[in-house]
Amino acid sequence: MRIKEYDYGPIGTRLRNARTMKKCTQEYVANKLGVSSQHISEIERGLSGLSI
Repeated sequence: MRIKEYDYGPIGTRLRNARTMKKCTQEYVANKLGVSSQHISEIERGLSGLSI
């Protein structure tokens, strides 16, 4: 059985839109979540996933 790859693009877009509407930077969100700003960038671009 082949597992279908998940497209993280729509989630990243929604997160970016929410962040910019609140006028927060990637660095601010990263600090609050305890991750790097690089990771936030990768999530927003759909290159990386996130744990729920």
